[in-house]
Amino acid sequence: MTKLLGTIASFLLLAHVFGQQTNKSLSKKDSIQHFTDSIRTLPPLEIRSVRVNDNSPFAKSNISAASIAQMNLGQDLPFLIQNTPSVVVNADAGTGIGYTGIRIRGTDATRINVTLNGIPYNDAESMGTYFVDLPDFSSSANSIQIQRGVGTSTNGAGAFGATINLATNDYRPNKYLSLQNSIGSFHTNKNSLVFGTGLIKDHITIDGRVSNITSDGYIDRAKSDLKSFYVSSTYWGTNSSLRLNVFSGSEKTYQAWYGVPEDSLSIHRTYNPAGTEKEGTPYNNQTDNYTQSHYQLFFNQAISKNLKWNTAAFFTKGRGYYEEYKAGVNLPDYGIDLNIGNAVDVVRRRWLDNNFYGQIASLSYEENKNKITFGGGWNIYEGQHFGNLPYGIPSISSSNYVGKVYYNNNGTKKDYNSYIKWEHQLSSQLTSFIDLQFRHVQHTMNGFDANPELMVDRKFDFVNPKAGLSYTSGNTTYYSSIAIAHKEPNRDDFEAGTTQQPKQEVLYDWETGFHTKLANFNWGVNIYYMNYKDQLVLTGKINDVGSYTRTNVPNSYRAGIEIEESWKINKHFSSNGNITLSKNKIANFTEYFDDYDNGGQASIKHQHTDITLSPNATASHSLTYLANKDFSIAFTSKYVSKQYLDNTQNESRVLKAYFLNDVNASFKIVSRKTWNATLQFYALNLLDVKYEPNGYTYSYIYGGATTTSNNYFPMAGRNFLASLKIDIK
Repeated sequence: MTKLLGTIASFLLLAHVFGQQTNKSLSKKDSIQHFTDSIRTLPPLEIRSVRVNDNSPFAKSNISAASIAQMNLGQDLPFLIQNTPSVVVNADAGTGIGYTGIRIRGTDATRINVTLNGIPYNDAESMGTYFVDLPDFSSSANSIQIQRGVGTSTNGAGAFGATINLATNDYRPNKYLSLQNSIGSFHTNKNSLVFGTGLIKDHITIDGRVSNITSDGYIDRAKSDLKSFYVSSTYWGTNSSLRLNVFSGSEKTYQAWYGVPEDSLSIHRTYNPAGTEKEGTPYNNQTDNYTQSHYQLFFNQAISKNLKWNTAAFFTKGRGYYEEYKAGVNLPDYGIDLNIGNAVDVVRRRWLDNNFYGQIASLSYEENKNKITFGGGWNIYEGQHFGNLPYGIPSISSSNYVGKVYYNNNGTKKDYNSYIKWEHQLSSQLTSFIDLQFRHVQHTMNGFDANPELMVDRKFDFVNPKAGLSYTSGNTTYYSSIAIAHKEPNRDDFEAGTTQQPKQEVLYDWETGFHTKLANFNWGVNIYYMNYKDQLVLTGKINDVGSYTRTNVPNSYRAGIEIEESWKINKHFSSNGNITLSKNKIANFTEYFDDYDNGGQASIKHQHTDITLSPNATASHSLTYLANKDFSIAFTSKYVSKQYLDNTQNESRVLKAYFLNDVNASFKIVSRKTWNATLQFYALNLLDVKYEPNGYTYSYIYGGATTTSNNYFPMAGRNFLASLKIDIK
């Protein structure tokens, strides 16, 4: 905290100094014009420094605030971007509310870099992204950019397949008030109030939001109770701006993360094993409870016409637990030395209490043929992991064990990165792009739940270069790039034990393609080849403490082609679509599975098999009919091909292909100068398809036979959302 406070003080001092210097160096007329052109009207530098523009040699999708609003009736962020290329989404509760997941090109969320206004969001230890912790953050987002592949350098976790950047820091000079109320299937409700003061006395803007989302979920007992708020206040100087963002989310969800066993799928599709260890009715408080609060302080400064500077300090506080009923436990496993002669039932809580803080900065120089950005940042994560027995032990009358802590360990992760990006116009048609990043990571872990004596202190130094060319001829831009990325293991990977410590992963990413923009028709093609060295994958192997662990496999790759189109057919009809065809292969690896007959594990070697949960084809298409400025209706289709539940390409361990159809209608029922009201109706899975976009599997030998257990996460059949939104200008 001392370092964080020092950082805040230092950049406030710098803000004052630079403000004084700039006011002296620029004439009033020049400075006001420069201010109008950049500080207010252009995206802030913390966004521009980590995003790419239209001519950059990387595959990307930009999603505007209007596009976000069209889908934003209550579902989590991954479901709002599911129709962009190569994206597959899933949800534990089966509705898109609560815990949700996303994969891009088959890459899971732990390999997708996510930033909020350029500030890292991925959990520092697991590197996953839990959007459930920031309910309805999409209602505060002005834009989203998705970069597929390695992309350009950014802050935070290594981009090892994709990046998602969300921006909220846009300038909004006019006052506004928006109230949205949504209802839907499974007792879903969303209430949100979004407001902004507009520009006050030519210097201050305040924007805010409060949201509440509840849903019973499709899966049994998979309820969600989500609350959040967002407040942002900005002071706009002549050549600088100072912004403070404070936002927080609180979630309580009934656990639904075990999936539905295959033998229950056809007879009890919504079955939820969570809480069923309790005899009789399931335990009613088998819940996940977590609150996450964010504090972001930004300073932007125009030093001169060509030179701009930005810095931001941030602090994220997370604290919560999940509670579960455990039957038939042995008390010594919980640090209780009692000989009562039999196993007992307990309710336990597993806690996470963490602090995440740091700073980002960037300096941008731009003139006719050159755009150079220096940037980077540092962050420190401090995580406390512990478990307790909140209600003691019901079968023992003594109160000595109420709140008993049965494990307690902590971890620290330090991350430092710096980068330089140079975009140079070689000619009127040809532009080069060079990007070089250095990243240093240090993991320190003082024990684990199942292995409290294992101490880990690992350091990694990564150099991540990227280079590319883009060539524009008429309405078409052609591009090619190569990028190298490195990624450190997750916290769970280190628990493998002293003899099985994981290695870093390396990715070589080649991208080439073109995009053509015409008056009414745009289309593009991107070809990629992502070659992995030492990718960490699940093989079924058990680590030193009896848990399944990921293992480095020497060679694997993802190769594919992405095609996009956008066509304004006439004044009433428009078409938007994309398709991805790919191969995702592991050269060779060894599968392990438990052998209960002989003890230990048996193994099978595999060659050239499909990577887990990586479909060979995804496609999305939307046909929109715009009757007039007040009424539109969109018919959207989504296809995802077969996926394998593990890396063996075994046909008995698959997720079947699925084809979904949705309808989204919007009708502005009131349209006046000072306010309007809009009705939205969203029918999902219109044809009532039974499908599962996510799952897992494990196998074992018992009684001389190999048994495979598949578990699935089913999604809801036909369901609906409806919304009334009132906007006051």
